[in-house]
Amino acid sequence: MPIPMPIHVISPYGGAAAWNALPPQYRPLTQNAVLTAAQGKVAELRLELNSSGGKKDKNFSSKKIALKKIVANMTMSNNDMVALFPDIVGVMGTQSLEIKKMCFLYLVNYARTKPEIALKALPILLNDLEDSNPLMRALALRTLSYVHVKQYVENTVQPLKGLLKDSDPYVRKTAAFCVAKLYDHDRHLVEGSDLIDRLNMMLRDENPTVVSSALASLMDIWERSESIKFTIDYANASKIVQILPDCSEWGQTYILEALTSYVPQDTSEAALLADRITPRLSHTNSAVVLTCIRVILYLMNYIDSEKTIALLCTKLSPPLVTLLSKGPEIQYLALRNALLILQRRPEVLRNDIRVFFCKYNDPIYVKVTKLELIFMLASEKNIREVLTELREYATEIDVHFVRKSVRAIGKLAIKIEPAAKLCIASLLELVATKVSYIVQEATVVIKNIFRKYPNQYESIISTLCENLDSLDEPEAKAAMIWVIGQYADRIENSEVLLEDFLDGWADETHDVQLALLTATVKLFIQRPSKGQDLVPKVLKWATEDTDNPDLRDRGYMYWRLLSSNPAAAKSIVMGEKPAITAESEKLDPATLEEMCLVVGTLATVYLKPVHTVFRSARARRLQDSPALQKERLPSWQAAQQAKLLTERQLAGGAPPPLLSQQYASNGNGSAGRNADALEEADALFASMGGQNMMSSMNDGFASSPTHAVHGEQSQMYIVNQGQGLGTMRPMTHAEDGEGDLLSF
Repeated sequence: MPIPMPIHVISPYGGAAAWNALPPQYRPLTQNAVLTAAQGKVAELRLELNSSGGKKDKNFSSKKIALKKIVANMTMSNNDMVALFPDIVGVMGTQSLEIKKMCFLYLVNYARTKPEIALKALPILLNDLEDSNPLMRALALRTLSYVHVKQYVENTVQPLKGLLKDSDPYVRKTAAFCVAKLYDHDRHLVEGSDLIDRLNMMLRDENPTVVSSALASLMDIWERSESIKFTIDYANASKIVQILPDCSEWGQTYILEALTSYVPQDTSEAALLADRITPRLSHTNSAVVLTCIRVILYLMNYIDSEKTIALLCTKLSPPLVTLLSKGPEIQYLALRNALLILQRRPEVLRNDIRVFFCKYNDPIYVKVTKLELIFMLASEKNIREVLTELREYATEIDVHFVRKSVRAIGKLAIKIEPAAKLCIASLLELVATKVSYIVQEATVVIKNIFRKYPNQYESIISTLCENLDSLDEPEAKAAMIWVIGQYADRIENSEVLLEDFLDGWADETHDVQLALLTATVKLFIQRPSKGQDLVPKVLKWATEDTDNPDLRDRGYMYWRLLSSNPAAAKSIVMGEKPAITAESEKLDPATLEEMCLVVGTLATVYLKPVHTVFRSARARRLQDSPALQKERLPSWQAAQQAKLLTERQLAGGAPPPLLSQQYASNGNGSAGRNADALEEADALFASMGGQNMMSSMNDGFASSPTHAVHGEQSQMYIVNQGQGLGTMRPMTHAEDGEGDLLSF
């Protein structure tokens, strides 16, 4: 019995979802239906395309309608249209510019799929290159350059030479771009001909649009070639600057980009050229403005006058501010470039911080970038205004933006030392809101403030301890644990707080476990009586119950330090921390120099060198010349600082090692030193008597057997690595001065 066909039929463009929804038993029949429908569609379009339309159809309306349908289907990636290729070639000879545009568009799309059929259209295109209509000549030439078929490329070279000297400027402009396109297809063919020389001659053309197009083409070829050098002398640079006002906005962009290939040989030339292009800063097109800013920043490297540089910097500020009145995408591009410019020229935008305050309807990516700029422009003069604004941001709905705002307040406390109290007061106000994510973000930044200003602002520790229940994120937990460990001798119940965190050891992330390990060792060093029960337990977990190599290695390191050299353990674990700054987002000097040469490109959005964003792009470097102000370059200054630091280190000798030197003379390498250290430490603890042990501990931690911590008598303890994870109990002094050393 035949299977009844469902009432509906799946369209050939119905998609995978419609096909999968169909029952399996109907799919063979539906496949045939789809194939039949597609064939019927092609046959219908072929019939419309080849119909004459009658005598009344003098404008080829029926063909135009059919071609529009074909192009629409082609645009939707309907590959069935490739079957109409021979019919399209037959229609190409029609003397209608509109029909030829659609036919050429079809040809470009399917030429690589059916190159043998595409070759049949080649004579038609070559014939159109000699058409009396310049638009037809330009269209045919553009189509020839887009078709990546060998015969097309080879047959384009000879007629292109003549079209580079065409009487119509539009054809000459198209021909200039065509040279770059051919170079992309076959660079050896173009380099073997004289097309590049002819293109170079077009820089003397009387039409500004042709000159800008030739420059754009030469720049594109230079980007792709390693054998071609592109340079502009002052005479040519002056000439192309002169025609800037007569060019279209894209022509101006091409010319300004080409000016970065001009290497000034005299500072006065650079200053004069920079002054001549400053009117482009007021252009309505953002591409022209940003490219002009790029050229001015480039020329500043060759200007020796501080006054001239300061004047140019003041001229760069208004156009950047004006770009912020455009759409959010343009705003974002301007803001990312402002981040880059401020690192190189901080005097730009120095007094314009208010324009970067966020608006309620700004997209989040614009708000976050504005926040970075506010941080960069904040100073002691405007800190109160900035903090007021940031506190407002911290009450917004967007959690991500609120976190960024809280973190910015903490970074400002580190950046501007006189304003640290104000920033901390703002943070405490936010912590008082008891909002979980605000409290956690504030905890993270307060830890950094403690690192920047040790032994200051410790009164806020109690406020942090009151909000421990709000901490559920790893970064916030690790920050709070660091605070507890660092100030264990000043927090009465520090061991209780650590025990609360240790209860969930197995479920914590590795970062939190590392923080707990270090904090426990700090507690033991500062308050041995409080940490004696925690240290062996945590060291056992860190070395035996984990598969994380960082955690295990740190556990063994602390273990050996405590067992072999308590003084070294204290100096290392409780020693001074490296200086912390809030400027970690700055680019390195060499990258900063390169990035300033590509202002306005996609690379500045990512703040990465252009060759890492575009693999085929050249790395940009400042070219040496007598006018180059090398001593002002960030890379030169960084190199001088590194050289000076190296000289000081060599003059002062090698720094003394932190660890004991008793194993340094062993010539067996690090493995031998570690083995010797372990053996000698175990032998030491196995043979030591009570008084010897106490004497050793006194040497390691204090000058007397006991010392006061918060009014209590704290005795000395030490961890013995050689006997598992045992902790030595404190000595009990008998009346005769002898003591017993008990282990468990």
